[in-house]
Amino acid sequence: METPLLELNHIIQYFPKAEGRPLRVLENVNLTLHSGEILGLLGKSGSGKSTLLRIIAGLIRPSSGTVTLREHAVSKKELDIAMVFQTFALFPWLTVLDNVQLGLEALGVSEKEKRKRALEAIDLIGLDGYESAYPRELSGGMKQRVGFARALVVNPELLLMDEPFSALDVLTAETLKTDFLDLWVEKKMPLKSVLLVTHNIEEAVLMSDRIIIFAANPGRIAAEIKVNMPHPRDRQASAFRDMVEEIYTFMTSGMAQGGYSAAGKSIERGMYENLPRVSPNRLAGLMEALAGPPYHGRADLPALDHALGLSTEEVLQIAEAMQLLKFAEVREGDIHLTTAGKAFADADTQRRKQIFAEHLLQNAPLAAYIHRVLQDRPGNHAPRIRFLAQLEDYMSEHEASEALNSVTSWARYAELFAYNDNTETFSLENPTA
Repeated sequence: METPLLELNHIIQYFPKAEGRPLRVLENVNLTLHSGEILGLLGKSGSGKSTLLRIIAGLIRPSSGTVTLREHAVSKKELDIAMVFQTFALFPWLTVLDNVQLGLEALGVSEKEKRKRALEAIDLIGLDGYESAYPRELSGGMKQRVGFARALVVNPELLLMDEPFSALDVLTAETLKTDFLDLWVEKKMPLKSVLLVTHNIEEAVLMSDRIIIFAANPGRIAAEIKVNMPHPRDRQASAFRDMVEEIYTFMTSGMAQGGYSAAGKSIERGMYENLPRVSPNRLAGLMEALAGPPYHGRADLPALDHALGLSTEEVLQIAEAMQLLKFAEVREGDIHLTTAGKAFADADTQRRKQIFAEHLLQNAPLAAYIHRVLQDRPGNHAPRIRFLAQLEDYMSEHEASEALNSVTSWARYAELFAYNDNTETFSLENPTA
């Protein structure tokens, strides 16, 4: 068999914490990437995908395990690996040409060679004529094209793409994907392989030859799917839609086992699990939409994101939140309203709040824990830092803060407990609640 271009063996990544056990981000990741393929890495935000990319690029070292490129260990920033970021990462005081030339600084090439190669990369990616423009003069799509040109100018063997289209509007993203795939299929880029990180299922199926599905907490490989469809791919083709449906089904089949079910768990244990970052209004809006025609309580998730103009990530997050709160069940890629979900959709505003509060206490351990602490404390007050410090023993600072933000938003809607942002204090407005 052909020797893999890239090989990861038993990658483990954890970050030490001042107090509590180390935070494990990646668990025993084994992965190979061969020349001539685009590998899609598909998973939820926060599952460790970006951390894995930075390990591959040599920007951070894994806690254990090895990364090899052409059978040589990657131990520092690897010049044969380039990266395109979600946020463009351009220097605003530099022109397009200067930003692209920066990619060549580490190679020590002459000024004449730098300019020649930068102009070729700019032309290749479709920005010829904008060499003297500054980032402020460019649209989002044009800025990302500069990011691609800066990555390609070093003639890398492997291109790492960290959700490169997610910050763009839909039409701009589609145009850039099509142009990139055209260059890839026509072998006009100096690349041997591409590793694409995304949370968009359709994007992964559209672009990838193989898809790795990443699970979270800690990040690990849950499945691998081969995409046997030639480019260009038709999104409306039955094979394309079937694969999207298959991946949706796989990614939603383990929701109750993936940290979003309180059944059989103590409050103290369950409170350390991540919560979907979804507003109560979005939950209510989707329940109303599902309860009415044409869905009447049941919908196909892939079709739902198109019908409502939502991204894959948004649909999955809302579905997770609804399943957590027992307002819906997700089975085989379909979402079904429960009796409680239908009752919520049919209720008036005050009754909705009551239903939401009941389900929050029963099914969201962090909300139940904060509520119990507030009931037990004199004055029914507690500082945010008290709960944040507990969560950070088991989560990153960002994850802990996001979990508290989610539960605060839900509790405010349910009038379960209050939060004062100025004093950063939780309280029970009604101690007998």
